Amino acid sequence: MMPLFDPLYLMLMLPALVLSLAASLLTHGTFKRYAQVRAFSGLTGAQAAERMLRSQGVFDVKIERVEGFLTDHFDPSQKVLRLSPDVYDSDSLSAIGVACHEAGHALQQSNGYAPLVIRTALVPLAQVGSTFSYWIMLAGFLLLSMAHGGLGLLLVKVGIGFFSMAVLFSLVTLPVEWDASARAKAHIVAAGIVSPGQEVQAGRVLNAAFLTYVAAAISALLTLLYYLLRSGLLGGGRRDD
Repeated sequence: MMPLFDPLYLMLMLPALVLSLAASLLTHGTFKRYAQVRAFSGLTGAQAAERMLRSQGVFDVKIERVEGFLTDHFDPSQKVLRLSPDVYDSDSLSAIGVACHEAGHALQQSNGYAPLVIRTALVPLAQVGSTFSYWIMLAGFLLLSMAHGGLGLLLVKVGIGFFSMAVLFSLVTLPVEWDASARAKAHIVAAGIVSPGQEVQAGRVLNAAFLTYVAAAISALLTLLYYLLRSGLLGGGRRDD
């Protein structure tokens, strides 16, 4: 079984691929557009994140620079908010939006936001699932094609179980990312980071980035559906393709 040459796989994944491409183009285009618009406060992304955190009584989160483009993230295990150079040093609305979104994750941890706790716990399982599930399922499908049904189907089920952890991680990520952006939108004006007139523009940066997570979740779900259909565990599909 080679998914890239399977018409069923291509049929299922085409919508996800189109959505992923559209989300990526929208995110990069929106970031580039508002990277040219200066926030009225003159704060850099790093300063804006710090102000947002301090305004909510969070003082134990470090803010560091990390290399790369849009590599910004919050590390809950170390309580470190890492911002890319284009965000850390810039006073644009794009930088403000990204930095305050990541600060929103720090606020989630401070408030014990349940979906973030669940996502953090799922990280090692999702990493294992993403790394090994395909190879386990491939071995299972090969055995099925050689009439070793029992062992083959067992391996396929194990592989699907591992991959399901990655799918679950993608689904839990959605409320986590949406809530982080909502927290950013709620505080950037109140904390004096952007003016009321710039709130909508900063919100567009946050909304565009969220679509990439939606696309990733849809892609993961459709991939899982494909494996369920091909294994015969759903819809009576053939197991010997």
